[in-house]
Amino acid sequence: MKKAETERDELRSEYKREDFGALVRGKYAARAREASNVVVLDPDIADAFPNAQAVNQALRGLLELAKASVHQPS
Repeated sequence: MKKAETERDELRSEYKREDFGALVRGKYAARAREASNVVVLDPDIADAFPNAQAVNQALRGLLELAKASVHQPS
């Protein structure tokens, strides 16, 4: 059985810096920062929660409590 004929590699074995145009450091950093929802907890707070599920559960409870206290009739 013959091997399939492969295309010839047209890429140069070495590239020069000017081949890439102007590079900008951190070009997409702001976009990544906006798209991220990572929150870093202080160590004493992180010790109180074993995992992300526990943090979410506590925050949901806090939100429910806050909504209930705002909507109470006077």
